[in-house]
Amino acid sequence: MALTGRTALLAALGSLPVGIWDAGWTGILAVNAPLAVACACDFALAAPVRRLGLTRSGDTTARLGDPADITLTVTNPSRRPLRAQLRDAWPPSSWQPGTETDASRHRVTVPPGERRRVTTRLRPTRRGDHRSDRITIRSYGPLGLFSRQAAHKVPWTVRVLPPFTSRKHLPSKLARLRELDGRTSVLTRGEGTEFDSLREYVPGDDTRSIDWRATARNSTVAVRTWRPERDRHILLVLDTGRTSAGRVDDAPRLDASMDAALLLAALASRAGDRLDLLAYDRRVRARVQGRTARDVLPSLVNAMATLEPELVETDARSLTAAALRAAPRRSLLVLMTTLDAAPVEEGLLPVLPQLTRRHMVLVASVADPRIARMAASRGDVDAVYEAAAAAHAQSERHRTAEQLRRHGVTVVDATPDDLAPALADAYLALKAAGRL
Repeated sequence: MALTGRTALLAALGSLPVGIWDAGWTGILAVNAPLAVACACDFALAAPVRRLGLTRSGDTTARLGDPADITLTVTNPSRRPLRAQLRDAWPPSSWQPGTETDASRHRVTVPPGERRRVTTRLRPTRRGDHRSDRITIRSYGPLGLFSRQAAHKVPWTVRVLPPFTSRKHLPSKLARLRELDGRTSVLTRGEGTEFDSLREYVPGDDTRSIDWRATARNSTVAVRTWRPERDRHILLVLDTGRTSAGRVDDAPRLDASMDAALLLAALASRAGDRLDLLAYDRRVRARVQGRTARDVLPSLVNAMATLEPELVETDARSLTAAALRAAPRRSLLVLMTTLDAAPVEEGLLPVLPQLTRRHMVLVASVADPRIARMAASRGDVDAVYEAAAAAHAQSERHRTAEQLRRHGVTVVDATPDDLAPALADAYLALKAAGRL
C-alpha cells in the first residue's frame, strides 16, 4: 500500500483548519475523517497486483543499432478493473542515453478478466545478452488516492549481434570473386589452381598458358584459363586478449576485427571454402567448427555476440597449439591480432615457425587513424611533439610488419573502416595467385 501525491495534498489541505481552531489532534481526526474513509474505499477498489498474469513475447535477437520490440501481456484475473503504471526494467545499455524513462514506463488499463498488451522498444548500445530485470506495477483505485505495488520477474533475453557494417562491400568483392571463378574469363596461374576452359589468346596473356594441341586443331591460338580451387580450409583466430580492448574511434579493436571476419566469412562461403572460428586469449572463448556454407555466417554472428576483450596477456604458445589442433591439415590461418612490437616480438615471433611450417598465415591488425592525423599535424610545439611520437609509433609498426613478412606472413594493417575490405582483397589476391 502506498500514499499517492494526491492523498498527501488533500491531507495537507484538510489539516489547515487545525491551526485556526486550535483543536489539537482531536480536531485533525475530525476534519480528516472523510478523507480517511475515501482513502480506505479507494484502496479497497484498487485491483490486486500480485495475482496478475504476465507473459512476454517479441524479439530475441537484434543487430547492434537496430531496435528490439518486447511485448508484455498483462492479464487481470480479479473482479476489479486494473488502472496501473508499469515499469519494465532492463540494463542501462539496453537504451539510448536519456530515453529509458519514456521507453520503460507505461500506463495500462485492464478490465476484469481481460488482458492487454504493452510494448517496450529497446535500443541496445552494446553487443551481448541483455536480460530483463523486473516489472514493477502500481495499481490505483478510482480516486487515485492510494495504490498497491508489487514487482514481478518475467525473464526474457535479447541477444544483440554484431552490426556487420562491412556487408556494404560484399557485392563488389563477389563481383571480383566471379571473375576469379571463371564466370568472366581471366587468366590466373599458380600452384593449386584448377583448369577451367580454353579461350582465344589476347595480347598480354602468359605464353606458358598456350595449349599447343588445341592451337594445332584450330586456326587461332588457344590458352588455358584457370579458376581457384574450392573447398579450401580457413581458420579465423580472434585474439581476445588485452590488446583487443584498446579503443579506436570509440570502439574496441575487437569489434573492428569481428566486422572484418564476418565479411571474409561471407566471401569465403560464396567461394566454396570452409571456414572455422577460434577466439582465444588464455583459453578458448568461442569456437565455430564444421558449419555448412549456409550456416557459417549465422553461427559466427551468434558466437561473436557475447565476446568481450579480456584484460589478460594472450598466451601465444597455447594459442598456437589450439590453432594447430583446430586445423590439422594445410589451411589459411587468419590471425586477427595486434602489430604492437612487444606482443609480437615476445609472443608471436618465437612460435610463428610452427604455424608457417604447416599453414599459410595472414595477420590482420587494426590501425589507429588518429596516429596518421597526429603524424601530419603541424603548427605549434605541441603538434610537432605529437607528430614526432606518431612517426615513431608508425616506424615501429612498419618494422614489426616487415619482421612478419620475412617469415612468409601476409600482413594487413588498416584502419577500422578499411580493415574489412583490405582483408577481403588479401584473400582474393591469394586465390588469384593460386596460393590458396
